[in-house]
Amino acid sequence: MLDKNKVKLGIAPIGWTNDDMPDLGKENTFEQCISEMALAGFSGCEVGSKYPSDREVLKKALDLRGLTICNRWFSSFLITKPFEETANAFSEELDFLKYLGSKVIGVSEQSYSIQGKQQPIFEGKHVMDDREWELLCTGLDKLGQIAKDKGMKLTFHHHMGTVVQNEDEIDRMMGHTDPALMNLLFDSGHLSFAGIDPVKVLKKYVKRVGHVHLKDLRADVVAAAKAERLSFLDGVRRGTFTVPGDGDVDFAPIFDILAENDYEGWVVVEAEQDPAKANPFEYALKARKYIAEHTGL
Repeated sequence: MLDKNKVKLGIAPIGWTNDDMPDLGKENTFEQCISEMALAGFSGCEVGSKYPSDREVLKKALDLRGLTICNRWFSSFLITKPFEETANAFSEELDFLKYLGSKVIGVSEQSYSIQGKQQPIFEGKHVMDDREWELLCTGLDKLGQIAKDKGMKLTFHHHMGTVVQNEDEIDRMMGHTDPALMNLLFDSGHLSFAGIDPVKVLKKYVKRVGHVHLKDLRADVVAAAKAERLSFLDGVRRGTFTVPGDGDVDFAPIFDILAENDYEGWVVVEAEQDPAKANPFEYALKARKYIAEHTGL
């Protein structure tokens, strides 16, 4: 069981409105989203595209519902743009998140990403050369220092269609960055999608995990994505992902490893689906029930 005093449970708004495909959930308002999150029993959430950009307005709306921001996606371009450009935007984002109560930020390297393109997700992914690896790893350490100086923690989000997707890429990144500055955002769904055993990765890096995404996967949809050469986004529309307990990921050993290693931080349900097919509130309740039964949270 996870320690309620050390682990908090959040949910991402991507189940209500998809930032990459705004037509999915366009009818769902910000207020509906966060109200249903709170009603389903979650204490925190990540930031979505419909959230107010005014941090004071956002904080008031969240405070009314007893919610805290726990993370936000940040797109870095360390291998294709000047470092200062990424660093300046990163620093501003840290200030925004810190005001809202978050202690971590989730970074994903978006240079050459195909995740948002109409391109087969299992074909044509960019593979970094040694120069690009150096830019990425040194850049992440520098960003990690900026975060640390502000009392925040950088977590890196490995992701399908990006330059850090596969197990060897995760290993190289983790092996060439400073453990004091760079942490892993562990995502059970993206690891499974990439054909990686999430348990193996978690065992290896649990001491450097700074944030957790609990994302389930439908194996039959992944098989279709390969066979039909679907893009990442088309796969999402088909139902690649779902909430914990509703797909094919085995969460029992994941919960055990986190508990045995005294994990402290957020575990966040993140399951982008078509809200017209998977009612967000219904699936939030389903996830909350499953997690309560299997973790004690």
